[in-house]
Amino acid sequence: MRLLIMGPQGVGKGTQAALLSEHYGIPAISTGDIFRYNIKNKTELGVEALKYIDKGELVPDELTNKIVKDRLAMDDAKNGWILDGYPRNASQVEALDAILADLNTPLDAVVALDADHDVLMERMKKRAEIEGRSDDTPEAIAKRLDVYAKETAPLLTTYEERGLLKTFNGVGSVEEIQSTIVAELG
Repeated sequence: MRLLIMGPQGVGKGTQAALLSEHYGIPAISTGDIFRYNIKNKTELGVEALKYIDKGELVPDELTNKIVKDRLAMDDAKNGWILDGYPRNASQVEALDAILADLNTPLDAVVALDADHDVLMERMKKRAEIEGRSDDTPEAIAKRLDVYAKETAPLLTTYEERGLLKTFNGVGSVEEIQSTIVAELG
């Protein structure tokens, strides 16, 4: 099974990706993890990405696309994967289409988790307190949710038009949400 998991920050994508990974026996792949792996191992792509990250800049789509393609082509992803954090914009959707065509691996579904803005703000504030993240100020959280709403949320329409979108409420117990997703996906 090849899945994208999408939704705003704080909705529980990482948690659900990990549970679905275990359930289906396929890797949960987060773009953040891919970048960290490539940087830590000083791969050519990691060294290139670090040049942007060190300057506080976004890694260009072209480089992100290469890193994603490289990861999806690995042996452990041959039977499927759950991709979290990609695509984030329309050009990355096109790039993912090309990557999947090259790998001859169609996308099976897009799992979209949703929750009310106030719920997300509250979750993120709690996470900031627990993890002590300096980038989780109320202003920074609101800005990230706004960026998601403007750039990434519109991609859901693209996947809905392709008949791939499955939307789930991200509020409730972790187990309830997971069983609802699994029941829908099969």
